[in-house]
Amino acid sequence: MIMRIFQVVTRPGKEEEFSKFFFGTAIPLMRGTKGIVSVLPGAARPDHPREFSFVMVWKDLVSLQAFVGQDYENPHVDPAEAELVETRSLKHYDLVDDGSV
Repeated sequence: MIMRIFQVVTRPGKEEEFSKFFFGTAIPLMRGTKGIVSVLPGAARPDHPREFSFVMVWKDLVSLQAFVGQDYENPHVDPAEAELVETRSLKHYDLVDDGSV
């Protein structure tokens, strides 16, 4: 399984608008995506109000690529979020199977 960690920093002043997208679009989309074993969304905290994240566990690379395309190393950007986000970061890891997922 593949653990994918996706983090964004919103543009200044776009926190509320991105939060609506995050809760109303992004979370439901990811939870309903075939091939995802687990989705852990992380909302902004008061000390970092512009930072949001997802930790996703994908069944395999084939499932991840079916969603984002062959170039899975670059963030998949929904058109609705494109103008709201200042920076994005993305990392992939092999999940350590300790029986918890």
